[in-house]
Amino acid sequence: MDNNATTRVAPEVTEAMEPFFRELWGNPSSMHYFGGQVARHVEDARAKVAELIGADPSEIIFTSCGTESNNTAIAGAAEIYGRQARIVTSRVEHQAVLGPCRKLGQTGFDVVELGVDSAGQPDLGELRKALQHAPCFVTTMWANNETGVIFPIEEIAGIVKSAGGVLHVDAVQAAGKLPVRVDEVPVDMLSLSGHKIHAPKGIGVLYVRRGTKFRPFMLGGHQEHGRRAGTENVPYIVGLGRACEMAREHLREGPGKLAALRDRLEKGLIAACPSGVLVNGDKGRRLPNTTNMSFRYIEGEAILYHLSDLGIAASSGSACTSGSLEVSHVLRAMGVPAEFAQGSIRFSLSRYTTGEDVDYVIAMMPAIVRRLRALSPFSPPEEQQI
Repeated sequence: MDNNATTRVAPEVTEAMEPFFRELWGNPSSMHYFGGQVARHVEDARAKVAELIGADPSEIIFTSCGTESNNTAIAGAAEIYGRQARIVTSRVEHQAVLGPCRKLGQTGFDVVELGVDSAGQPDLGELRKALQHAPCFVTTMWANNETGVIFPIEEIAGIVKSAGGVLHVDAVQAAGKLPVRVDEVPVDMLSLSGHKIHAPKGIGVLYVRRGTKFRPFMLGGHQEHGRRAGTENVPYIVGLGRACEMAREHLREGPGKLAALRDRLEKGLIAACPSGVLVNGDKGRRLPNTTNMSFRYIEGEAILYHLSDLGIAASSGSACTSGSLEVSHVLRAMGVPAEFAQGSIRFSLSRYTTGEDVDYVIAMMPAIVRRLRALSPFSPPEEQQI
């Protein structure tokens, strides 16, 4: 139930990777045949990634993860445009975007963080106002990792391009769950991460549209056509290619099955814990696998500990901020009341999640909520009797 944090590596992906640990272990940058035959597999994987998002293979740069891809895009823009540029993002971004943007703000860059409404949707009026400045670099997400809320990227892209800005999109949570097509939406750069789509951890992608100004983040060798130095992680690149191939197949089937399981979980928990439960975010525009639910007057971390004891993995937000007892910055930006926000839990499913998994969570959750509310000094008696 925590697949937005990471997914299991698909057996087909593991199978595709295995020869590159044992037989085909050459360096793809080597001039000899032993390396050259490996290079062909890297390029084949590049084509599969490109096909998933409607890109040209030459526009795909392999990185170590989504965080590196985001940092590369943001740091490169800062280097290219300098402090005369305005950097625009939103208050609900992943820390892999907010962190580098805020660091630039501390060093003198003009950084604007857009607000969101109670449904988690960005304020496009603020965006238009922020773009009344040139040059302007916008970095924002396609879908939120905590709530699953899908941003209106097509509209955002149109606004940014009309104003002459440059747009980078963090599509780490969207890819493989939604159609993410750079041939249909005019983004300049886009980040992906393998371990969100059943490839291993440690492999990511930065898409850079042909003609976009770009500065490499990793310097050294000539790999990735001089855009990202470092010996290619061939097994993981091959695995990512296979995962993208499988993601395309599942997208053709549509998100209906996954959304139905999510709705079954959500409705079951609301029915089982009828008092003091809130579903956070835009219910009409969200990822098919994600629900973010708040249980009033309970600490989310306490719920997670009890779930974990029962073999259920969930999250109180991003895995990169777990362990923090602070209220989620995403829910805070949405204006979720503190008595709800403190008790927020994200359940995120994958294509391997079963109806039995969902029913088990629904069966276990009421006792946890009842026990924790009984311990809360703020919980009224009617909310303890569920």
